[in-house]
Amino acid sequence: MDDARVNLKDIANELGISQTAVSFAINDKPGVSIQTKRRVREAAARMGWKPAYAAQALGSSKTMTVGFAPARSMDAFQTEGFMLHFMAGIHASLSRSGYGLLFRPCATLEEELDTYRDWARRKRVDGVVLVDLLSDDPRPRLLHNLGLPAVLAGGPDSDNYLPSLSIDDSRTMTTIMDHLSSRGHARIAYLSGDENLDYSRARVSSFKDFVLRKNLGEPKVEFTDFTPDKAAALTVRLSSGKNPYTAFIYENEIMAAASLRAMLESRTASIAPASAHMGLPAMVSFEDSFICQSTYPSITSVHRDAGLYGTKVANLLLKIFRGEHVGGNRRILTPKLVVRESTARPVL
Repeated sequence: MDDARVNLKDIANELGISQTAVSFAINDKPGVSIQTKRRVREAAARMGWKPAYAAQALGSSKTMTVGFAPARSMDAFQTEGFMLHFMAGIHASLSRSGYGLLFRPCATLEEELDTYRDWARRKRVDGVVLVDLLSDDPRPRLLHNLGLPAVLAGGPDSDNYLPSLSIDDSRTMTTIMDHLSSRGHARIAYLSGDENLDYSRARVSSFKDFVLRKNLGEPKVEFTDFTPDKAAALTVRLSSGKNPYTAFIYENEIMAAASLRAMLESRTASIAPASAHMGLPAMVSFEDSFICQSTYPSITSVHRDAGLYGTKVANLLLKIFRGEHVGGNRRILTPKLVVRESTARPVL
């Protein structure tokens, strides 16, 4: 049957049920059984029926749209491979269920909050994906009060306003520290991003616990606001002097690559370029991408399947839309440490 000619009446005639029952099943409304909904969806797929989203939105309270409005700069989205793959995973999951993703980057937290208020007032989206949980974050409470279904990528939400899926950052930091200490490193610095972010706090806590437990001296943590130049300057300074740090952990691959370049430039000013790569401090990135693979030396990094993470987060929100029971907070996707040249050699 031609896609353009398939409508709800065609599906009703095919199954021998009313057009109203087909409409209820397609729009997941109460009034028809689960079995009928399944039969209607199977027939719609078999006959090549496609939803007319404008008519669907007018005929029900659904917009078939999920909102994503993180307070991040456009530069961050253009350079952070993890977030781009995360968004692709969300979109892939939503599109299979007929939903679209409304991406609205915000410059500030207040702009993000205003966006949620506007979406709720205009019934612009059916739900929201939230990222980058903050200390004393006002967003979960606001979304709860607005009645906007939402899921949190990260967390958990300590007030239990939103269900969440998080990556085990604490265990990952311990894996990194085990690797570096096994290479003989005792002077390790962690160049973090934003101290207000939930996942940064978890990583810092795990880092400090390890340093103190192994008697590696005073834990060295510096916050960079994700600024590559600041991370590079800190690396050059902390890796020099009488008691230099011999290993560095970075929040993302951009900071790590910028620091590697700065170290090489500082060394070629005083020694032969051919020897510049010798004796560099060990470097580990909490994000993996082609950048870590293509630099020389290549950078040891934490690999997480960002696309799969986005898919799982979107699937959780779709369960909420269907009225299914959703648990509170779960940890998923224990990352893998990919060891490369930057940490291959033991400390001298």
